[in-house]
Amino acid sequence: AGRTGISRREVRLMGCPTAILISGSGTNLQSFIDQVKEGHLDLDLRIVFSNNPDAYGLQRALESGIPTESFTHRDFPSREAFDRAVAGILDVYEPQLIILAGFMRILSPWFVKHYEGRILNIHPALLPRYPGLDTHQRVLDAGDEWHGSTVHFVTEELDGGPRILQGRLPVRPSTTAAACGASCASGTPRAT
Repeated sequence: AGRTGISRREVRLMGCPTAILISGSGTNLQSFIDQVKEGHLDLDLRIVFSNNPDAYGLQRALESGIPTESFTHRDFPSREAFDRAVAGILDVYEPQLIILAGFMRILSPWFVKHYEGRILNIHPALLPRYPGLDTHQRVLDAGDEWHGSTVHFVTEELDGGPRILQGRLPVRPSTTAAACGASCASGTPRAT
């Protein structure tokens, strides 16, 4: 591993075989789908996995011809047991890149090591500020002038991996946490 703690293992970027993990509506997933379809992002979207079988993002993937898999973590005795089952599915698709796009699970150390240097997270805050949950309300409570999203490598430290890209938006005085979240979702950093 280099000084960032990320393996120097080579990751092929052009047409990169990619898995996207979601838990909900899939707004970030839809951004990836659109960017790939428009030719702005060269990813081979091979699989969308969700820990929520009712996640609307699964429908978005199916409508775009992307295979989906889903099962709930509640059916497993431990975080690692769930993560090993997820990896068993993902590995069939041979992803070189795993993108957490609203995947609301903390990954086990086993999973992070299994895919070391290949997992990216889209976090709805300008890291290192506000790791974890409830970022929009925390920004408002602090009176911050700016909010946004961060794309970062995933390490065992929650939202603590090396940052790759940030996109920021101004916070208006009348902004609510819901509006703040919607603005962040529409302003998610994009690789173009």
